[in-house]
Formats: sequence, C-alpha cells, structure tokens
Amino acid sequence: MRSRQLRERPRPWPEERQAASSAWAVPFRRINWWLAWVSWALSHWALLDVLDHLGTFSVLIAVIFYFADSGNRLKQKHYQAWQVINTAQGKGGSGGRIEALQELNTDHVSLTGVDAGGAFLRGIQLERAHLERCDLHDADLRSGDLKFARLEDCNLQSANFRQADLSGTDLRSSSMQDSDLNQANLNSANLDGADLSRADLRLADVGNLTWKDIESLQLANIYGMKNASAEFVAFAQKHGAVSLESDEDWNVLLRKAASETR
Repeated sequence: MRSRQLRERPRPWPEERQAASSAWAVPFRRINWWLAWVSWALSHWALLDVLDHLGTFSVLIAVIFYFADSGNRLKQKHYQAWQVINTAQGKGGSGGRIEALQELNTDHVSLTGVDAGGAFLRGIQLERAHLERCDLHDADLRSGDLKFARLEDCNLQSANFRQADLSGTDLRSSSMQDSDLNQANLNSANLDGADLSRADLRLADVGNLTWKDIESLQLANIYGMKNASAEFVAFAQKHGAVSLESDEDWNVLLRKAASETR
C-alpha cells in the first residue's frame, strides 16, 4: 500500500507569476499552478486512503479465490487430458497422448485400464505409473521410461519396447507375445506369469529378473542377453527359446512354426 504524502499549500498566483522567467512561460506556469492546487487538495482527502485500502483488499480476495479454486482447475486439466486420450483411442500416431499421459502420471493419477493400442509413444516418461490392465498392443514405446511402473495383466502384444527402461517394472501375467524388447533394460523386472512367446530379448539386460513362473518363452530370441543367470538361460532354452543373432534365421523359424500350426 502506498503512503499518502501531504503536499505544501501552493503560493498565491501573483507570487507564482512573478517567478516566471519570461512572458511566454506564464501560461505554462498557470497550468502548473492549477495542477499544484488540485494535487494539494487531493492529498488531504481521506477517501483516497479508503480506495487504496480497498484496492489492496481486492487483490487479497483475488489471491484467496485463486487458491480456493485450484482443485477445480486441476480436475479440469485432468478431464481434458483424459479427453485427449479417449478421443485418440484406436488411432495411430501420438494425438497428444504422450503429453496427456505424462501429465496425469505426474499428478499421480492412476492410468489403470488405459487403451493406447497402436499409439506412437516413443520416449514417453511414465516412471512408477499405474497401468494395470492397460492395452498397449502394437504401441511404439521405444526409449520410453517405465521404471517401476505397474503393468500387470496388460495387453502388450507386438509392443515395441526397444531400448526402453523397464527396470523394476511389474509385468506379471501380461501378454507380451511378439513384443520387441531388444536392448531393453529389464533389470529387476517381474515377469511371473507373462507370455513372452516370440518376444525379441536380444541384448536385453535381464539382471535380477524374476522369471521362474514365466508362462511361455516359446521361440523367444534370447541372443546376447546381458547379466542373464545360467539358470534363466537354461530355463528359457528348456521352454523353447532360441538364440539367433540374425533376423533372417529367426524369421525362418517363426514362419516354419506358424505354418505348422495352421
């Protein structure tokens, strides 16, 4: 709040006129003298103090209402994010879903059951996200950050997790057939009950992996896995996994298996 300054009473006009240095300055001197009187008179008005207080009070009220309404603004922001996600459902491309999903996760909103099948979500940041029972089949999540995310019972068939960070991620009972996990970080991930048939695990980091109850590794490619325990490699091979560096050689096996099942 400004402090009001009491001004000195202006001199009478005759004295003020004598102070003019030349005749042409008299009109300007006269205008200034009138303004000085107006300023002097207003400086004694208590009304101005009241208006000043009211101005300060109105700012305070505006601040209070701003913070009081923050909950509604947050709900509106979340509603708009979900609208973006649901509107783009079943469509390719991003459609704004990367930003929307990240925004909801940052605000600790559960993403359980979200449907983003076929979406382009490359590089998405969803650390510790709750994505249980989600549908991300055919989605492109290359180089994404899903550390410690909850992805139980999800449809991740043919999803692209190449070079993604899935360390500490809970993938129990998820459908991961034909998923691309090439060079992905699966350190300390939980794959109990997951179906990894035909999954590409080449060069993936599988240190400290929970694997003993994996449902299927039939024709999964485990070539060059990093930090793999001897027990896991033996388990994988026993359950139909292969170790082939070449895409061509692996695809021959996949085509052969597909033709035999027809």
